[in-house]
Amino acid sequence: MSAPRRGPRPSRVRRPRGRPGAPRAGHRGGDPARRAAYEVITAVHRDDAYANLVLPRVLRDAGLSGRDAAFATELAYGTLRAVGTLDAIVADAARRDMDRIDPPVRDGLRLGAYQLLHTRVPPHAAVSSTVDLVRGLAPAAAGFANAVLRRVAERDLAGWLAELAPPPDTDPIGHLALVHSHPRWIVRAFADALGGDLHETAAALAADNERPPVHLAARPGRISAAELAADTGGRPGRWSPYAVVLPGGAPAQVPAIGDGRAHVQDEGSQLVALACAAAPLSGPDARWLDLCAGPGGKAALLGALAAERGATLTAVEVAPHRAELVAAATRGLPVTVLAADGRSVGEHPALPAGGFDRVLVDAPCTGLGALRRRPEARWRRNPDDLPALTRLQRELLAAALRAARPGGVVTYATCSPHLAETRATVDGALRRVTSPVRALDARALLPDGMSGLGAGPDVQLWPHRHGTDAMFLAVLAREDHP
Repeated sequence: MSAPRRGPRPSRVRRPRGRPGAPRAGHRGGDPARRAAYEVITAVHRDDAYANLVLPRVLRDAGLSGRDAAFATELAYGTLRAVGTLDAIVADAARRDMDRIDPPVRDGLRLGAYQLLHTRVPPHAAVSSTVDLVRGLAPAAAGFANAVLRRVAERDLAGWLAELAPPPDTDPIGHLALVHSHPRWIVRAFADALGGDLHETAAALAADNERPPVHLAARPGRISAAELAADTGGRPGRWSPYAVVLPGGAPAQVPAIGDGRAHVQDEGSQLVALACAAAPLSGPDARWLDLCAGPGGKAALLGALAAERGATLTAVEVAPHRAELVAAATRGLPVTVLAADGRSVGEHPALPAGGFDRVLVDAPCTGLGALRRRPEARWRRNPDDLPALTRLQRELLAAALRAARPGGVVTYATCSPHLAETRATVDGALRRVTSPVRALDARALLPDGMSGLGAGPDVQLWPHRHGTDAMFLAVLAREDHP
C-alpha cells in the first residue's frame, strides 16, 4: 500500500450537542433524497438498525416516491455495502483514521464519496450537496468535508484502488477485500468454498455488490407462476416452477401477497423447499417438519405442497414473535405452528423422535449467502460468531435426524457458503449419528439444466452462477434397516 499523501491536517471537528451521532433537530442540509439516504446510513451505524427495515419508514416520512425514492435507496444501500472501501479512501483523503472523524460527519463523507466514485452524479453536485448536509449536522465541519471530498474527487474509483489496494500477487485476499469491499475473513471463506479459485471468488464478491432482484413464490394450489407474472408484470424465474421475478416496485403492494396467494422468497430458498419435498423416501409421506421455520417463507411453500399431497406440516420456531410470523404466513394451510426449541425432539410431546417422514432444518447461520440483500451485514458479522452458530447447527441437525423415522429424509440448509457451516456441519453429524444415515445426491433434486452444482452429493448455490442467494443444501436419508 502506498504511503498516504502528506499535508496540513484539517482541525478535528466537534460533535454537535445532543445524542451522539444524531443530526441536530430541524437541520435542513442537503436535498430530500440525500437526507433520507443519510438517515438510513446513520441509523445503521448509530443504532445497529437494519437498513431494509429503516428505509421504508424513512422514505414514507420524507414523502419520497418514484425516482427520488430509487435514488435514496441506491445511495443508502450502495454506501452501506461499500463502507470498507469508502473508509480506506476517505481516511487517505482526510489524512486521519476514520475513528478520529466524528460519526455524523463520517457518515456524510461516506455518502459523498459513494456519489463521487460509484454514481454518475456530477462531482460538483456530489461535493456541494454533501457539504450542505454536513453543514446542517456540524457547521464547523463544512470546510473539512469540502476539502476531503475535493481530494476524493481527484481520482476515480479505479485510481484509488490502484493506489490503496494491496498487490494481488503478494496479498490476493487483501486485494479482493478492498476492491470488492468485503472483510478479509469473508473473502477467504468464499475462496475456500470455491476451491481456492480467486477469479471465481472475485465474481462471487462482485455479485454481492449488485442490486438483487425481488423474487416471489406463487403458492401451489392458489396461483400459478404464469398467472402471478401476468398480474405483476414480472417474468418466470430461471429454476423454480413457482418463482416470479419482479421488474421493480414495492412487493408489499402486490395483491397476491396481500391475500396469501404468493410471498416474497428468493429462488434459492424455493429450491431448498422443493428439494425437501421431492427427496425420495420409503414408506408413508404424510408428516412433515420444518425445524427452524421463522419467518415462514419455506414453511408456507412446504405447507402449500403438503396440502396438495394430503400431508401436514409442523413448523417449529423458538422465538415467539417469529412463530407468530410463521402462523400468519401459513394461515389456511395444513400447518401447525409450535413455539419451541427445535433441539427438543424426543422431549417435547409434539416432537416425537422418529415421528416425521420429511424434516427440513434451515439452520440459523452467518447469512453470508444473502449479503447482497443485507447491505450492512458483512460489516456486522465476524469470525467470532462462528463457534456458537456451528454448535447450534450441529445440535439442530442431530435433532432433525432424531425426528426423522427410519426410511425418512432430512434436508439441511444454510444461507451461507462458509465451509464450517456447510460441509463440516454435515460431516460432523454423519460421524456422530448412531443410526444408519446416507447422503443423497442433492443435485438430482434440482431442476434439469442447472450447471455449476459441484461434485455432489451436497449443493452450493451462488448468485454469480445461479442468480440465487448462496444457499447450501444437503439431503440425508435414514436407512429403514439396521
